[in-house]
Amino acid sequence: MISDFEKLNKKIVKCNKCPRLITFRKKILKNKRKQFENEKYWGKPITGFGDVGAEILFVGLAPAAHGGTRTGRVFTGDKSSEFLYKCLYNAKISNKSKSEYKNDGLSLNNAFITAALKCVPPQDKPEKNELNNCFKFFKQEIILLSNLKIIVALGKIAFDTCINFYKTNFNLNSNFQFKHGKIYTLPNNLLLVGCYHPSPRNVNTGRINEKKMTNLFKRIKKSII
Repeated sequence: MISDFEKLNKKIVKCNKCPRLITFRKKILKNKRKQFENEKYWGKPITGFGDVGAEILFVGLAPAAHGGTRTGRVFTGDKSSEFLYKCLYNAKISNKSKSEYKNDGLSLNNAFITAALKCVPPQDKPEKNELNNCFKFFKQEIILLSNLKIIVALGKIAFDTCINFYKTNFNLNSNFQFKHGKIYTLPNNLLLVGCYHPSPRNVNTGRINEKKMTNLFKRIKKSII
């Protein structure tokens, strides 16, 4: 019997509501990175991934052009995912320290990862109507994650997008400010944690490092016990 998550994921993959994003995805398929030129790119919207009974939800803004859009799985196959999964593995949230491609044996322990926007936007800047189109999928993911206790926003843009989502769908009135490691309470007693994005820029500038990120993930695990 097909699960509710499988039904949702089929709808996500088939979605074609945003012409600008469809055009951009097609452009990426034609202009592959040289190192991946012999690979078949996924080139469709990206679904969430992980433990559907999870208490922790990690949220990014959108899939990367040559990461998730190439591999078919969110936070997979790029430099950001390399750093993220080292830290998830260190915190014993992931069974592997790398997320390289779909069906690579990776699994998550009590965690689920998704993107607020299911398609890569030009210059990583989605338009309001594109986010609104995807919010129905994001909302359904949150509803289906019935054990959910805490949302970890990976990056300020993802954090602001989560706030916007809750203002739009759950009448959130508070003006939360992004800060790494800061925990806020959302409607329905969910917690929201700000977390620096695991991007090479943040790592190379020293804004975040493996120890700091791992310690945050361990603290998040302790907060739900």
